[in-house]
Amino acid sequence: MGKKKKRQLKVVDLDALEQINLNAAGIDIGAEEIYVAVPKGRDEETVRVFPTFTADLQRLADWLEACGIETVAMESTGIYWIPLYEILEARGFDVNLVNARHVKNVSGRKSDVLDCQWLQQLHTYGLLQPSFRPPERICAIRSLVRHREMLIQYRAAHIQHMQKALHLMNIQLTNVLSDITGVTGMKIIRAIVAGERNREVLASYRDKRCAKSKLEIAKSLEGNYRREHMFALQQAVELYDFYAQQLQACDAELEAMYSEFEPPDQPGTPPPDPRTSKRRKNQPYFDLAQALYRLTGVDLTAVDGLDTLTVQTILSEIGTDMSAWPTVKHFTSWLRLSPNNQVTGGKVKRRGTQPTQNRASTAFRVAAQSLARSDSARGAFYRRMRAKHGAPKAITATAHKLARTVYFMLKRREPYRDPGADYYEEQYQARTVRNLQRRAAKLGMRLEPIAAT
Repeated sequence: MGKKKKRQLKVVDLDALEQINLNAAGIDIGAEEIYVAVPKGRDEETVRVFPTFTADLQRLADWLEACGIETVAMESTGIYWIPLYEILEARGFDVNLVNARHVKNVSGRKSDVLDCQWLQQLHTYGLLQPSFRPPERICAIRSLVRHREMLIQYRAAHIQHMQKALHLMNIQLTNVLSDITGVTGMKIIRAIVAGERNREVLASYRDKRCAKSKLEIAKSLEGNYRREHMFALQQAVELYDFYAQQLQACDAELEAMYSEFEPPDQPGTPPPDPRTSKRRKNQPYFDLAQALYRLTGVDLTAVDGLDTLTVQTILSEIGTDMSAWPTVKHFTSWLRLSPNNQVTGGKVKRRGTQPTQNRASTAFRVAAQSLARSDSARGAFYRRMRAKHGAPKAITATAHKLARTVYFMLKRREPYRDPGADYYEEQYQARTVRNLQRRAAKLGMRLEPIAAT
């Protein structure tokens, strides 16, 4: 038997015990009190506690300046860290927001004082990895994008309230219409709220594109129009309209924010004119594709599976500067789209990706799932991976490819060109033939193609 090939070990040079950040402070944040620890010798008290009022946060920053602090480490506790983060960043401090799971204290008694001292000690030795936070203007857009998603969720709840009120009156409008908030459904519901009860008159509001006939719609509108259910239906419609107005106001604010960005220096191929396509539900009330192109300089919607709302979610989470990740592998690892193989004793004990709540990662996965019937190279890859490994792994693998595409488009400012599903299948077939030829050569054989009949 041949000798087993010696496995080369990848050795990492660790300088963990060298004091890197000499002017470091640690902050433990709570809802009512904030504990701050500074190095010894900077003040009579190495640990101070401050209330969470704005004036006290400014006093905290003054104390850090008096102690000669240059960099600060704090945990991402809920949303309590945001006001202090913004104040310290505006005062010129290097603020490091760290994951709470990465700074677990050693065994022993736990207190707020020990937590801030532990943060200060770890940060002094450079053992803390700061979390990614996009630039301030991207953070402002991200807040509105998340707020917009919340408004859509709230509006969807009132659609369910309308459906419940109709079912309680035995008005089976959902059996003849796929969406009661469409053109036909909303005309009928608004007429019912206005006091109309004639089924033929209500059915006459049917849009010509509706699949069901007027007779079927009229039959579904026979019910018991009780007073209490009509009141609930009226309020549900009013709340639905209210959130629709709030969505328009949110889109107007987003449009104003996008207009503040400078146009790209080297313009590429802009997205198509939105007037050529019909606006779908939950889509913004402005030309979002052009706004995203103004922000990035490339048309990310040209990538199969990525529409305007998906691209907006991704950019609001990752920004447009890819220098935060040295390589594309760092980027996909941050998204939790790369394998996390846990090796011990020379054996892989656990495989698979880590769970995450990253909104950009979720957007990439949703985009990958939409490629099931796409006639593109990414769609062909998804179908092959699904047949080989199943849908969950195929979604992750395809989302990984989409993330790599977005990374290089933003880093190189290059447009996307899809080679197509046929090109991908040809490349896959050629790769399979090369592998078979290599295996045949090892067995002393040779592959010969079958002559065409």
